[in-house]
Amino acid sequence: MNSSRVWFLMATSLAVIIVFFILWEHWPNALGLAPYLLLLACPLMHFFHGHGGHGGHDDKDRTS
Repeated sequence: MNSSRVWFLMATSLAVIIVFFILWEHWPNALGLAPYLLLLACPLMHFFHGHGGHGGHDDKDRTS
C-alpha cells in the first residue's frame, strides 16, 4: 500500500472520529443548524454541479 494512501486513510479516520465526538456533545446545537444547512445546500449544488439535467442549454441544439 502506498505511503500517502495510508496517511490519507489515517487522517480521514481521525477526522471522522473527531466529528463523531463533537456531534455527540453538541447534537442539539447541530440540529439547530440543520435548516440553514438545507438552505445552503441548494446554492452550493448549483455552484459545484450546475444545471446538468436541463435540456436546451447546448449551443449545438440551437437552429439559428
